[in-house]
Amino acid sequence: MRLLERVRKEWFMVGIVVAIGAAKLEPSFGVHGGPLKPEITVSYVAVATIFFNSGLSLKTEELTSALVHLKLHLFIQIFTLAFFPTTIWLFLQLLSVTSINEWLLKGLQTVGCMPPPVSSAVILTKAVGGNEAAAIFNSAFGSFLGIVVTPVLLLLFLGSSSSVPFTSIFSQLFMTVVVPLIIGQIVRRHIKDWLERRKPPFGVVSSSVLLMIIYTTFCDTFSNPLIDLDVFSLVVILFIIVSVQLSFMLLTFIFSTRNNSGFTAADTVAIIFCSTHKSLTLGIPMLKIVFAGHEHLSLISVPLLIYHPAQILLGSVLVPTIKSWMVSRQKGVKLTRPTV
Repeated sequence: MRLLERVRKEWFMVGIVVAIGAAKLEPSFGVHGGPLKPEITVSYVAVATIFFNSGLSLKTEELTSALVHLKLHLFIQIFTLAFFPTTIWLFLQLLSVTSINEWLLKGLQTVGCMPPPVSSAVILTKAVGGNEAAAIFNSAFGSFLGIVVTPVLLLLFLGSSSSVPFTSIFSQLFMTVVVPLIIGQIVRRHIKDWLERRKPPFGVVSSSVLLMIIYTTFCDTFSNPLIDLDVFSLVVILFIIVSVQLSFMLLTFIFSTRNNSGFTAADTVAIIFCSTHKSLTLGIPMLKIVFAGHEHLSLISVPLLIYHPAQILLGSVLVPTIKSWMVSRQKGVKLTRPTV
């Protein structure tokens, strides 16, 4: 019974394993040109559904209240979309001389280029009791920024490894990402009261569609006999991902708690999670567009598939520690504040 409850709670993680397993057993069904027709159902319908859903669920009215804290937003966005990918690129220059699978290393670079997620950073910030409004703003704003910045970063650090030209990539991004997102926001404005009352399962919808994208991506992999993934590379990538997350969390903590930083303890909590988390929901569809038709697309996707559960697991484990630090810090501030 407890196992069933656990599976229900972690259904998306289980779904990823099932999707990859199903792709291994019967890759011909979801392969490019197969019965599922992923070149249409995934490349256009599924991706557009995810971003329409994002537009429908993003509470723009909540973001305006957090707009004033400009220094906090600049710190998070610069760290996420500039410092993170540049540091990973420098690190990968060292790793390129090792025997680690080169496509997994390219996948690590794509992780660095991704925007923050709309959900996990907000959920963990809320669980600690940090600045939730700032987390909501930066997750949503980062997602909007990522639509333009992430493809540019991918092309800058990796080059367009597919046969799809630069203009074609951005026109597809515009039609399947920007347009559905805007339509979602317009529809939300008209049915806002109904959405607030019924609270539709936006996360479940996006995650379910994402599983279909993951399935078809791996169908292409397993139908290609030339692709070989060694266990050593996979284990090393897993270790690197956990190390990168912990290092960057520590780095953001050090920077945001300096005496002259101007950030509160609650701000620091939002910074730790928003700066280091990366979006799988936005990331996989973007990789599907930028690396359309690439034979190693699924290997490139593997680090992002690992990073997503790792950030949730690590964040959940650290919630009590960060919470006790924040409470003690807030108490310290109250004690040192002069009485009038």
